[in-house]
Amino acid sequence: MTAPATRAPHGTGGTSGTDGTSTVRRRVTVRGTVQGVGFRPFVHRLATDLELAGFVGNTADGVLIEVEGPPDGIARFCDRLAAEPPPLAAVTAVGVEELAATGADDAFTICSTDRSPGRTQLPPDVATCADCLRELADPADRRHRHPFVTCTHCGPRFTIATGMPYDRAVTTMAGFPLCPACAREYGDPGDRRFHAQPVACPDCGPRLRLVPAPGGGARPALGADALAAARALLADGRIVAVKGLGGYHLACDATDAAAVDALRARKARGGKPFAVMCADLDTVRRIADVSAAEAGALTGPRRPIVLLRPRADRPVLASGVGPGSPHLGVMLPYTPLHTLLFGLPGDPPGPRVLVMTSGNRSGEPIVTDDDEALTRLAGLADAWLAHDRAVAAPCDDSLLRVRPDGTEQVLRRSRGYVPRPLRLPVPVRPALAVGGDLKNALCLGEGDQAWFGPHIGDMGDLTTLEAAGRAERRMRDLTGVSPELVAADRHPGYHSARWAARLAGGRPVLVQHHHAHIASAMAEHGLDGTTPVIGVAFDGTGYGDDGTVWGGEILLADYAGHRRLARLAPAPLPGGDAGVANPCRLALARLWAAGLPWDPSLPCTTACTSDELQLLERQLTRGLACVATSSMGRLFDAVSSLAGVCHRAGYEAQAALELEAAAASAWDADTSAYAFGLGDGVWDPAPVLRALVADLRRGTSPAVLAARFHRGVARAVVEWCGRARRDTGLAVVALSGGVFANALLEEECARLLAGAGFTVLRHGEVPPNDGGLALGQLVVAAHRRQEE
Repeated sequence: MTAPATRAPHGTGGTSGTDGTSTVRRRVTVRGTVQGVGFRPFVHRLATDLELAGFVGNTADGVLIEVEGPPDGIARFCDRLAAEPPPLAAVTAVGVEELAATGADDAFTICSTDRSPGRTQLPPDVATCADCLRELADPADRRHRHPFVTCTHCGPRFTIATGMPYDRAVTTMAGFPLCPACAREYGDPGDRRFHAQPVACPDCGPRLRLVPAPGGGARPALGADALAAARALLADGRIVAVKGLGGYHLACDATDAAAVDALRARKARGGKPFAVMCADLDTVRRIADVSAAEAGALTGPRRPIVLLRPRADRPVLASGVGPGSPHLGVMLPYTPLHTLLFGLPGDPPGPRVLVMTSGNRSGEPIVTDDDEALTRLAGLADAWLAHDRAVAAPCDDSLLRVRPDGTEQVLRRSRGYVPRPLRLPVPVRPALAVGGDLKNALCLGEGDQAWFGPHIGDMGDLTTLEAAGRAERRMRDLTGVSPELVAADRHPGYHSARWAARLAGGRPVLVQHHHAHIASAMAEHGLDGTTPVIGVAFDGTGYGDDGTVWGGEILLADYAGHRRLARLAPAPLPGGDAGVANPCRLALARLWAAGLPWDPSLPCTTACTSDELQLLERQLTRGLACVATSSMGRLFDAVSSLAGVCHRAGYEAQAALELEAAAASAWDADTSAYAFGLGDGVWDPAPVLRALVADLRRGTSPAVLAARFHRGVARAVVEWCGRARRDTGLAVVALSGGVFANALLEEECARLLAGAGFTVLRHGEVPPNDGGLALGQLVVAAHRRQEE
């Protein structure tokens, strides 16, 4: 958002020029994302065009300008400064102070960077711009085929910065001295690479190398030969570890079934879908349906992974890319290295669709260090396409889906977004929120701004905790925030909560999981918290106020607190987390809680062994290792097995994803819905289960069962929200929690609620899952401490 310039009074604090006109001098301070985006060159060109004297320089708080000249020229300068910033800039404030004119008539200059402490905003990494892509493909250009071509308007920022204010000396490009030609461009205010910190060329920039696995048959190679060898390996069905902006990817030909299966087996990924990278938009359209809004997201400067509906006639892709998923995660090349990997005109043919998955073993953080990659990815990759520019911070690909109305729902906020701040509707004291244990992302806040760190992942092992510690320290360095309080989830067993306790000297602010989800949606939509909202918090797991597992909650919530208005009827969770991997057991536990028999013909019953059935019956009868849960996520898992869709889950939410895929296939063919029992503060799924079992016996297809269940949940949500409105007079509903990553459910809930007269708050840039949890923790903790 561009802020209007604050114009100082004209005609004061000036001197009279030789032609009788007055001369004035102004100090202009600009804040926002104004470093690393060509802002100083833009200011220099603007001042030179208006024939003004003075200087511009980076400071730790933004950009400082002193400008001198005629009053009307100064006025035009300030107006255009705010109205015409460079493409990647985001001006949040422009302040103007009056100074005494000095009579200066020399040229406008760019000063060296101020190293004083303070805060400015570092821009995210952005995709290669069109100008750089043209140079990359032009045999006459000196950067032809240069894998690191970049300029002021594109390329890495966050992942190469080692300090602030942003300058080449505090990036991982510091070890690459500019050659004379690049130095001339870097110092020329009229050049597109003026003060572009990552600038380099084949003579002075980073170098590519191909490192083959021992006994893999390939030979080491450098530069263009390394790229050609990597492309040939991919075409031959091999797996190549490719170093990107924020770490390594593991890549293989997405049309080669043997290669895809080998990658899945080596990575121990189970059935979790892979993301793919397509050479261009035309290739994307051959494998998926693409709307105009989705095409815009794919080709925009952030270049996230976009969830698309796969085409039914997509024989080009191996079936193992996204088995059972309703979506296909697709992205386009966002670095020149990726573009070259697909090949330029005249290159030998290679794959046009690559699996491009994070370079790690399942459950570990993404690998960034070259030596570590050779060790941690040994046995996974047949070769490594590496280079000697270090990655200062790991940063996974962002993930989103585009709704039918064109709005975006970010599901993983990382590359392309981080570290761009979010504006807070309420001021907060300096604070750190550590999020949860799944899909972890940290959030720092101070004043009216909050900064998410990059996606870290699941906090289940030491390497991930160490990665979180590094991310926390780096975000503090980049933002200048020194936390005075630390917020965490209330779950006593969370690794993140224990880490927060160490950071806070044993006194973290603990925030209930689902309260944080609703507060996150409120903060993203700019609510100040003076009026509560009806919060619908659906997810898989969250520690409840009563010590049980929550996850199917209707709350009355603001930043000060929350009250449970309604909940899904609880059922035993046999085996705790181990039970989550076995949806067939969850289905039987739900039937047991509903008083329904385990009919031997039911899909969930036949999926269990006789020993498993006997053990489960003893567990449920005696209450052994059976914590109660009101989780909507677990109900989706149970219904998935009961309907015969998924009985064993190899990754988080697999059963629910496959249930959504089944429902999508029958969504337009059947519009009926199962009805929940809606009692006093409890919504009972027993009637749904009875109806579903009856439909099973009638031979109804799993897809129709799934669609009726989704619609039944959405209609129950509207009924409960209607009851809450009658009791409270409130008509604003916030939808949050990981279950609302389900496109069918979220769309149906939003449609029905809006039709019933509610204002619906849905997540956009902040993920609805635990990746957005830290924002809610931040505002709740800050409010609580403010009230103490």
